[in-house]
Amino acid sequence: MLTRPIHCHATAHTGQRRFLLAADLTRNPRLALRWLRSRTHHIATQLDPPYARPLRHWLTDEAEHEHALHLLVHGHPYTLTAYDDEARYVFHAEPTR
Repeated sequence: MLTRPIHCHATAHTGQRRFLLAADLTRNPRLALRWLRSRTHHIATQLDPPYARPLRHWLTDEAEHEHALHLLVHGHPYTLTAYDDEARYVFHAEPTR
């Protein structure tokens, strides 16, 4: 398993502006996935139901979680993106170099 730290962040993008919502440096891929799930849940609870639906689906998609874990274990980044009427939300995890 990859032992390099993994930089995780959640951002909101509105027009030309980018807002950092949360960030962390995790010790391994499993902790990064846990962080992504936590942040995704947090944002999903704040969105209107139609916009939260894709995030809620992702939260229960074990196959996608395994895919994300596989990418992170092998040193590749993983990104999840969601949208509402006013913003694009990006959840990103990337092993440090």
